[in-house]
Amino acid sequence: MDKNLDLSNVGVVYNSEIEGSKDFASKVSCAFFEKKLTLSKPNVFDIENMPDGLTFAISIGGDGTILKCARHYSKLNVPVFGFNMGRLGYLSQALPSELDYVIEKIQNNDFRIEERTMLKSDAGNVALNDMVVKKELNSRTSVLNLYINNEPVCSYMADGIIVSTPTGSTAYALSAGGPVISPDIDCFLIVPICPHTLNARPVVVNSNESLTIKICEETKYQITADGQDIKMFKGEVVVKKYENSAKLLLLNKQKQDFYRVLRQKLHWGVAPHKC
Repeated sequence: MDKNLDLSNVGVVYNSEIEGSKDFASKVSCAFFEKKLTLSKPNVFDIENMPDGLTFAISIGGDGTILKCARHYSKLNVPVFGFNMGRLGYLSQALPSELDYVIEKIQNNDFRIEERTMLKSDAGNVALNDMVVKKELNSRTSVLNLYINNEPVCSYMADGIIVSTPTGSTAYALSAGGPVISPDIDCFLIVPICPHTLNARPVVVNSNESLTIKICEETKYQITADGQDIKMFKGEVVVKKYENSAKLLLLNKQKQDFYRVLRQKLHWGVAPHKC
C-alpha cells in the first residue's frame, strides 16, 4: 500500500439519516476484510459518534457526511474517502455499485491524497467548504463591513457574506454568483449574499490574509461552518486559514478530473441542446 495510507485502523462512518447507509457501511467493512486490505474487519460508526483513533476513514452518505467527517479528521491527519448515497455527491468519489472498483484501485495504489485548505473562525468553528455570516433572524438586510488584515475594504449591504475555500467554490458561493476555483489554488473567496447594490462583487484573496467582518448593530449574528456548525457572535468575527488541512483520498480515474466532475454533476460549460 501507499506509504501515505495507513490501513491499520480503518473505520467506516455512515449517516443514519440516509436510508441504507448503515447496511452499506457493513458491506464495505466486510469487503475490505475479505479482500485482505485490512487484517481485521473495520469498525462501523454513526456520524455522530466518530472515534479519534482511526488511520483511514470511509464516509457513507452525501456531501454533508463527508464534510463533517473531513472536519473531524483534519486535526488528526487522517485521510477520508467518500461513497455517495446522497443527492449531488460532489465531494464523494464513488457510488455503492463501484465498491469492487474502489477496492481494486486501493490495492493497486492507484489513488492520491489531496490536502485541501480549510477555514477557522475566532467564534470556534472550522470549515472545509465555507463560513457563512448572517443575522440570527433573517428579517432585514445587514450592513457588513469587510476588513482584510485590519484594513477596511468594503461595506456590503446584503443578506450575508460567504467566505469560501476553493473546495467550497462549487457550493453555496457558486449559487450566490461566485466563480469556480480549482481546489489546488491556495486562496479564499468572499461573496456577498443578495447584495443590495450593483457594485458589490466577489473578491478572491490570498489564504494567508486575516478577514474580519464587523457589524455596527448590537444584534446577534451567526457564523455557520459548512452549513452544519453554527456559532453566535456580536460585533465582529475573524476568519483565517485553519492550521490543519483536510485530506481527501481521490481515485486516479479520468472521470474524476475536477473539470469533468463540474461538467458531469453541475452541467458546467454545457451548451443547451437545440430543439
